[in-house]
Amino acid sequence: MKIQAVLFDLDGTLLDRDSSLLAFVSHQHDRIPALQAVEKEPFVQRFIELDNHGYVWKDKVYQQLIEEFGIVDLDWADCLNDYVSGFQQHCVGFANLHNMLTKLKEQGMKLALISNGLGQFQYDNIKALDIAHLFDEVLISEWEGLRKPAPAIFHRALTRLDVAAEHALFVGDHPDYDVRASREAGMRAVWKRSPHYESAEHADAVIDDLEELIAIVFP
Repeated sequence: MKIQAVLFDLDGTLLDRDSSLLAFVSHQHDRIPALQAVEKEPFVQRFIELDNHGYVWKDKVYQQLIEEFGIVDLDWADCLNDYVSGFQQHCVGFANLHNMLTKLKEQGMKLALISNGLGQFQYDNIKALDIAHLFDEVLISEWEGLRKPAPAIFHRALTRLDVAAEHALFVGDHPDYDVRASREAGMRAVWKRSPHYESAEHADAVIDDLEELIAIVFP
């Protein structure tokens, strides 16, 4: 059945969140003197562990870091505000991100993005990747009042695109929130392979590079 729309997850799918986070935290350590009471490598490593691939919001991460390392004269809220305002400056997309989206768009494909997270924060990251203009619809959980893996957020995106689920493809890195959930919403699903998960058993296809998606959409 012909594909009329491709929908994407953001973090770990289009945004190389691991590289982006590493760059931000390293830079933050360099900029904030109070953090330098702790050596950079253990600080960065512990931050990444506590972050848990983005599933722990940074208020908890900074509170835990300050407590564990005994950092003084530093308010976790100031660190959080610095994260919210500064992360976008370190956003890195995966290889072939722009080429892939541009090719899909040039072929008349409808494009949407569905991301869990805080609205303005996630949208700033999308803009930082210079891809916002390529999407017909962007749905972010805070703004929608819905989160993946709820079927309703996928159905809402399809309604806005005016495309039936059987004519849509979803691309994501999370085996449950992206792959299984989009399949249950009636779409076909492509797993963007992630080092954080062993497999995605419900995937219709698996890609390692975003460019591989073109051959799946236009076989």
